[in-house]
Amino acid sequence: KFNPVTKVVYPTDSHGQFCGQQGTPNANKAILFYFNILQCANPAVLINLQCPTTQLCVSKCPDRFATYLDMQYNYRYNKSYWEYYRQFCKPGFDNPRKSVAQVLRDEDCPSMIVPSRPFLQRCFPDFITRNGTLTVANKTVFKDGLGKTRSVIDLRDAANGITSLLDAKEVGMKIFEDYANSWYWILIGLVITMVVSLAFILLLRFTAGVLLWLIIFGVIAVVGYGIWHCYWEFSTLRGKPYGDGDVTISDIGFQTDFRVYLQLSQTWLIFMISLSVIEAVIIIILIFLRRRVRIAIALLKEGSRAIGYIMSTLFYPIITFVLLAICIAYWAVTAVFLASSGDAVYKVMSTPDKCVYANLTCDPETFSQTNVTKVCPGSQCTFAFYGGESLYHRYIFVLQLCNLLVFLWLVNFTNALGQCTLAGAFASYYWALRKPQDIPSCPLFSSFSRAVRYHTGSLAFGSLILAVVQMFRIVLEYLDHKLKGAHNAFARFLICCLKCCFWCLEHFIKFMNRNAYIMIAIYGKNFCTSAKDAFFLLMRNVVRVAVLDKVTDFLLFLGKVLISGSVGVLAFFFFTRKIPVIQEEVPSLNYYWVPLLTVIFGSYLIAHGFFNVYAMCVDTLFLCFCEDLERNDGSPLKPFYMSPQLHRILRREQGSKLYAAS
Repeated sequence: KFNPVTKVVYPTDSHGQFCGQQGTPNANKAILFYFNILQCANPAVLINLQCPTTQLCVSKCPDRFATYLDMQYNYRYNKSYWEYYRQFCKPGFDNPRKSVAQVLRDEDCPSMIVPSRPFLQRCFPDFITRNGTLTVANKTVFKDGLGKTRSVIDLRDAANGITSLLDAKEVGMKIFEDYANSWYWILIGLVITMVVSLAFILLLRFTAGVLLWLIIFGVIAVVGYGIWHCYWEFSTLRGKPYGDGDVTISDIGFQTDFRVYLQLSQTWLIFMISLSVIEAVIIIILIFLRRRVRIAIALLKEGSRAIGYIMSTLFYPIITFVLLAICIAYWAVTAVFLASSGDAVYKVMSTPDKCVYANLTCDPETFSQTNVTKVCPGSQCTFAFYGGESLYHRYIFVLQLCNLLVFLWLVNFTNALGQCTLAGAFASYYWALRKPQDIPSCPLFSSFSRAVRYHTGSLAFGSLILAVVQMFRIVLEYLDHKLKGAHNAFARFLICCLKCCFWCLEHFIKFMNRNAYIMIAIYGKNFCTSAKDAFFLLMRNVVRVAVLDKVTDFLLFLGKVLISGSVGVLAFFFFTRKIPVIQEEVPSLNYYWVPLLTVIFGSYLIAHGFFNVYAMCVDTLFLCFCEDLERNDGSPLKPFYMSPQLHRILRREQGSKLYAAS
């Protein structure tokens, strides 16, 4: 029995034997060779092992042009011709004098071999472009062993897209080299992001107002600098009399060296316009919401105090990351086992297109005794895939969908567990009348224990609802992909409307689930009751929800952008050798944007992890704040649990409303 990963990844010959599998005759033959690659329509056919020609495991690919006819002629004078050619024939065949017609009929040997190199553990023609001409071993034509002279273009057409795949391999190797040379500095950049994010959240406790205004103007300044830099590059390139300023992106097409695009003025113009739109949107939002920014800052200050008293919450994202990694591993292993389950299935492969037995299942042990070889000369019983014809195998696709649904359910449950745990910890801070004296010990661990012991069913139910909606969205995306080439405009319009509706439904359910989990953490009620209470509480405070909550989310988003953008700018100057002090420490790179984008993306994820805790804290305090206003009136019998600072902001807001009403 072979393990599932081997079945999915490694190539198999025409008899279902794995190439390179230890303990088999193919142990030292790790590459798959195709007898007649001209019969393969495109590389996708080759990768899926559905090429209608004999497939053989070999130790190396051919390195020269040769035909069986030429070998048979030269064999009379030099036996070495056969010794080389026989390694690409079926094992056990040792009759170089057998007539060419019989050899080709029985497919004992290929009619020709062409210089090839291994790619994806399969022999592909070794295409090389010289002076704009496609060649193989410096030749543009070759003999196909059937009496015809073929062009290298025929090989390219038979393996359509092979050159782009080889280019992708070259780019992939360069990217791998860049990661190997710069991983140390990428790690340093991510550590810097972690330290900066942690320090930023700690500083918010004491200087929330100053830092948040600094975030706002910092983001505006960073985007403004980007606009100025793009304009400077654009004007410089446009001013060159013999430069590439007038060349457009469509003129040069796709290039593997992305630095070419930075030499075009059109590229910098696109960057400048995009940054200008972002800058305008940020400024307009701040102008219209300037009165609510101070209230949001007060809420963020309260959140920073809560995190300051419960520092352990900053490290909870590590637990979420581990649980998500387990979910992904479970889904991947199950998917591989499902994809590789079953026995080897053999089908009739025939060169004539009109063979009535083509693609029918067959038994290789009894195939020679059947009538198929007489009706369809040259046909073979070759390995097709791993599977079967049973009821179980016919529903493999359905089982994969079920596996995907379970995966979505587990991922949403993991996120729900984290939200409920953090909400319980921060709620214990808010409902402590004397802070920090009344805050219980180990609030995070206590909240996690309550969520696992008492609220698992509620979290699972809310996660299942969200997973079902996400599953519908995935199915709609699949249907939309299938209907792209269809001419039924109504069907495409209906799919588009459904995608829009389910997108809105998913985001609404995420919002309601988040607030329901907060109510579960506070009161311990079931999911439906908590969702109902949260919904009506938010509806009674719809103005505060629409403004305050979203303003704080926007400010936290700007904080993530500022941190990841600042680290990204530092990484840009480092990897482009624009920091004179440490120029000699910069590694040699093929594409400097590889570690740069990795640092920016990783920095955003790390900042998102820290700020997500902060966002959950603010959402919990906001819901507790609304609940506090409805349950209490500030009297000695019903005192407010909110902090004095938040109470002053509330009175100021109520005073401005009364003034506006008068």
